[in-house]
Amino acid sequence: MPRYMWFIIATIALIVGYFIYGKIVEKIFAPDPNRKTPAVTKYDGVDYVTMPKWKLWLIQLLNIAGVGPVFGPIMGALYGPQALIWIVIGSIFAGAVHDYYGGMLSVRYQGANVPQIVGYNLGKIFKQIMRAFAVILLLLVGVVFATAPANLLAKLTPESLDFFFWLAVIFIYYFIATLVPIDKLIGRIYPIFGALLIIMAVGITAAMFIKMPEQFYSWAEWGVNPHPQDLPLWPLMFITIACGALSGFHATQSPLMARCIENESEGRMVFYGGMIAEGFIGLVWCTVGMTFYQDPETLNSTINAGTASAVVYDSSRALMGGFGGLLAILGVIVLPITSGDTAFRAARLTIAEVFNLDQTNKLKRLYIALPVFALGVALSFIDFNIIWRYFGWSNQTLAAIMLWTAAAYLYRRDKFHWVCTLPGVFITAACITYILYEPNMGFGMDIFISQIIGLVGAVAILLAFLKFGKKEIEGAPMDA
Repeated sequence: MPRYMWFIIATIALIVGYFIYGKIVEKIFAPDPNRKTPAVTKYDGVDYVTMPKWKLWLIQLLNIAGVGPVFGPIMGALYGPQALIWIVIGSIFAGAVHDYYGGMLSVRYQGANVPQIVGYNLGKIFKQIMRAFAVILLLLVGVVFATAPANLLAKLTPESLDFFFWLAVIFIYYFIATLVPIDKLIGRIYPIFGALLIIMAVGITAAMFIKMPEQFYSWAEWGVNPHPQDLPLWPLMFITIACGALSGFHATQSPLMARCIENESEGRMVFYGGMIAEGFIGLVWCTVGMTFYQDPETLNSTINAGTASAVVYDSSRALMGGFGGLLAILGVIVLPITSGDTAFRAARLTIAEVFNLDQTNKLKRLYIALPVFALGVALSFIDFNIIWRYFGWSNQTLAAIMLWTAAAYLYRRDKFHWVCTLPGVFITAACITYILYEPNMGFGMDIFISQIIGLVGAVAILLAFLKFGKKEIEGAPMDA
């Protein structure tokens, strides 16, 4: 079988997963098309507005995609074809499930943010922890999604328009987009960007099939970890490839669209479908890493020399020529910029929820936005690779918490909670193992010991969940 068939099979699997497993996930939740959504009951003209579902799907895709499904899969390609399995299986059975329940729980809880959703299902202590955790993650995301496109734009423009110039431009845009009503800017231009993003992903794929069909996955071998630095596949690959398979950041973004959905029946297309589309983008760029470069050492050296943005720049121009390559690069630039602004927007709304500040008041929106952006600018001067490590672990830890939250919601209502519990156990084990093993930001423990503790810890959390998960939470609305 030609190796390019791996890509075709993976793509078909994502599509089939949406129509079959997505329907199962939706049936378990049981959306009510007659139930009024927060876009209707809490309309405020700023964050709570109704928009068509096709537009919501495109905006959701841009909100969740960021630089993650490009940079993460490119770096994940160093682990070989096993990365393709994680992107496909992770997207269908973990990432899209996470996104669907994160979005639909927000709909049921009248547009609540992640901390409030977690509090309703895991208790007040977890709610307070998540308030701090979510804001920190959103700041890290905003910074990562500002520095990456700034680097790419600096490569495309004259030397006078350097990295710091574009970083300033992006932060100014973020500031404006964070404050204006969601349908005035995001609702109007993001669907166009979303269409561009999809066209460019398809364009890169077509170029690989036309120009290098024999080179598909040329150095990739099943069951072999080809990483040049001999880094362990478990758990590092599952932390490195976050967006594109499973991402806690998405739980912070889904409430933005949950406040704009007109009917609960639209949730599968917007939330589950948005993640499947992101999985395809991740599949494309993981394939670029294993196809455009003749060996993992060359790919690794390119990443180390100029981050994954250098891979995007070099491969896009070589595969699609000057103009086509420019469009492809712009498509990748759009990804992080259109997620970074909504990350800061979500941070503003999360903080406003803590202090009960009315966000229809422009001055009160400004009170929160100014210090948040000041901190974001300060963090942008820290080394990108350091920020990425913290982002990756924080991202997957939040994904684990969100999956346990959704599992508790289902368990308490005697529904099939395993659809969320099993991926929750899996990514919990990965996160515990990673933080114990990682030598720079973690505890630097032996990998085997870290893996044992990670597995035991995840099983212990599962047993505690099964024993205490049905306990009623004070203040949680059971009619949700």
